[in-house]
Amino acid sequence: MVNVRPQPGDSARPEGRLGGGLPGPGRQGGDEGQPGGAGGRLNLLLSYAGWEPESWVERLPRLLEPMGIRSLKAGTGREASEVIKSHRIHIAVVDLGLPLDLAEGAADEGGPRLLELLSRLRQPPPTVVVKRSRSHRDDSREIAAALRAGAFAVVDRPRESNDLEVMLEVLRRCLGRFYQGRWPG
Repeated sequence: MVNVRPQPGDSARPEGRLGGGLPGPGRQGGDEGQPGGAGGRLNLLLSYAGWEPESWVERLPRLLEPMGIRSLKAGTGREASEVIKSHRIHIAVVDLGLPLDLAEGAADEGGPRLLELLSRLRQPPPTVVVKRSRSHRDDSREIAAALRAGAFAVVDRPRESNDLEVMLEVLRRCLGRFYQGRWPG
């Protein structure tokens, strides 16, 4: 399931895209002047609170790297905070189940705190929230809270290749909405 914040002009598609709608190499330049800018045209923060081997967070960067998207992975709220301090983030994928730290007894409060941290940045990046598997009532609360915090979209945790395609489509729409379908910078 995907919940996307509707905006006027959603059906308009910018020109100059590659494959799944993401810009191709040679389009607008990168962010070399930004901290950690070298290496990619777009920095994607991927936070993941999972345990699965060969998960979506491992497959997604391999698909996006040839297009100039640099995936910066974080397994805890503290790791994500360090990534944000050292790199300009253009799009953030926030797993609400993210632990704050790996210490024993660390609760799943890293995801909501990461959303809050991102929203306080001078230029907050668009965020895609990955919700936890919970009851329908809890899902509704999480979706509402994420959208209030400014999330662009809320998605179920990707588990299969179809779900990965949903994530790619959400990222394409995010790029189109916030960067007019072109590389940031």
